[in-house]
Amino acid sequence: MKGLVLDSYALIVFLEKEQGYEAVVDLFEKSIEQERDVYLCVVNWGEVIYHFLRAGGESAAQTAQGAVTALPIKIIDADKELSLTAARIKSANKLSYADAFAAALAKLKKAELVTGDREFETLKNEVKILWM
Repeated sequence: MKGLVLDSYALIVFLEKEQGYEAVVDLFEKSIEQERDVYLCVVNWGEVIYHFLRAGGESAAQTAQGAVTALPIKIIDADKELSLTAARIKSANKLSYADAFAAALAKLKKAELVTGDREFETLKNEVKILWM
């Protein structure tokens, strides 16, 4: 595998230090040691910011935004190819539209998708999933 793709679930768990937090810390450390890229789709980045806006307002969202910027994550814009792949994944599976972008990014990058969100279970034959 060339890299890792985080979905919003994994990043929120990390930022809120919820159960599973240590697994994400370990992934970041190993990705640095192994020079393995960590990706986040801009759609999932927006979902993370939305989560913190709802949970704690503008201040919490700005703190989360700063934390994400400090992490070894490459935020990938949603272009036509990624959007089309996400649309196809969404149309064939029961998962959120934002989750379809994470799956599409993992598919296009030939990367492992890091998540604890069981909605991705239906994609286990299409995308390699690293469960946390």
